[in-house]
Amino acid sequence: MMVLTATLLLSACHYDEEMEVCTLRVQLVYPENSVDPYEGARVELRDAKASVFVDSTDAQGIARFVVPPGVYEASSSEVHLTYDWRYIFNGVRSLIIVSPDSANRVDMNLKMSRKRVVH
Repeated sequence: MMVLTATLLLSACHYDEEMEVCTLRVQLVYPENSVDPYEGARVELRDAKASVFVDSTDAQGIARFVVPPGVYEASSSEVHLTYDWRYIFNGVRSLIIVSPDSANRVDMNLKMSRKRVVH
């Protein structure tokens, strides 16, 4: 009887410690006639608990995250320099729902301002 009670108690306390995660791709979309997507732009992803995940874009302007399912906000603020111009890009995308059964791919449109570099 004691063995049966111990077995039931131990099985009742067992839980799965593995956390389910999903891949999210954030594609930065640059304004027309500005710059082509480039590697190294910083993208931040924030969840409802204010946890922050950070990644940099690849050469196609895509940042990839592996995060738990939930609702997120993505943001990017980046300065890109060319010989004649300093481009400043900013963007925010809110209410991104990440789940195992969704595409988990979003485009984030960036706004641009620019300033001429004086040589």
